[in-house]
This record gives sequence, C-alpha cells and structure tokens, in this order.
Amino acid sequence: MKRAALFVIAGPVGIAAYGLVRLWGRSDGVYGPGLDWQAAHLVGLAGMVCFVPAVLALAGLLPRSPWRTGVVALTMVGLAATMVQFGADIVEGLLAADRAEMSALGAHFKDIPGVEVAFYDVVPQFFFLGLVVLAGMLVVRRRLPWWSVPLLVVGIVAPAVTLNLLPIGGLCILAALAPALPALGHQGERAEPPVAVR
Repeated sequence: MKRAALFVIAGPVGIAAYGLVRLWGRSDGVYGPGLDWQAAHLVGLAGMVCFVPAVLALAGLLPRSPWRTGVVALTMVGLAATMVQFGADIVEGLLAADRAEMSALGAHFKDIPGVEVAFYDVVPQFFFLGLVVLAGMLVVRRRLPWWSVPLLVVGIVAPAVTLNLLPIGGLCILAALAPALPALGHQGERAEPPVAVR
C-alpha cells in the first residue's frame, strides 16, 4: 500500500484515538491539564497533520480543475485553523497548574479579536465542509460509492453532538474514505499525482 493510502487511514484513526484517550482521561473525573490532556491532543494533532497529505492524495484522484483547487484550498485552511486550535490547547495545558487556570488561559486567547472565529467557531469547519465536498466529487467520478458522503457526514456530525462520540466519528470517516484506498495504491499508474495547491 502506498504512503498516500496510509495517510488516509492515519487521519481518521487519529481522530478516533484522540476520542479514546480523551475518554480514558475523563474516566477519573479530572481531565487536564496533565498527561491525559497532552496525550489526547498530541494524538489529535497528529491526525490532523496526516489529513494534509491524505486530502492532497484524494484530490489527486480527480482531474485538474478550478473546483478541485478551490476545495483543496478550503480544506487546507480549515485544517490549519484546527491545528492552531490543538496547538493552543497543548500550550495552555503545559502552562496551567490546574483546570481553572487552563480555562482562564483559553479564555484570554479567545479574547484576542478574531481568534474565536478563526480558530474555533468558523474557519475549522472549512476542513469538514471541504472533506464532504471532496468526497462528493469523488462519488461523481466513481472513486467512492454513494454512501461515503452520508457516512462521512455522520462521522462529522456525531462528535458535534457530544465529543464522547469522537471514536465513532473517526471510524465513520475511515469507513467512508476506505473505498478510495485501492485507487490510491495505483495512483501513479492511472491517476494524477497528489495535487498541490497553487
């Protein structure tokens, strides 16, 4: 299996693992700051990083077009914002002595004009929106089955209902994208190389 396919697996697995470590951390009633908080967020951040080459590889299964470039750009902007959010949570966890201080540090960061919109409420959602649109484009090109899009939406919406569903959300995203893995394994033979945003 080519490296691109491994990244497509690793991204959703990172989300699921983040959820599992988070549940483990919350099992004693005290979650963050500490090892459990840092471990969960580092795993989540690693998953987001893996989505960068994963998205580029999936886009490489599509013909070049302004739509493809735009969707990839939108997704990358959302990914970058999500990574900043994870990074901020990690730094706040390192600096804080207890949960109250960590919450205060987070509130101070969000008080900076534009931060809440750019890194929490709006821009990170571009990643999920872009991923759904990209999956839809792959369905049209018959690189993914029709059910990948609704399954992907379930994987995205479930954690929005409660973060305790993050493991299920990650597995749904993996299952939705998994049908593209054989095509990614032969990407160099019948498809374009991973797309670069330009």
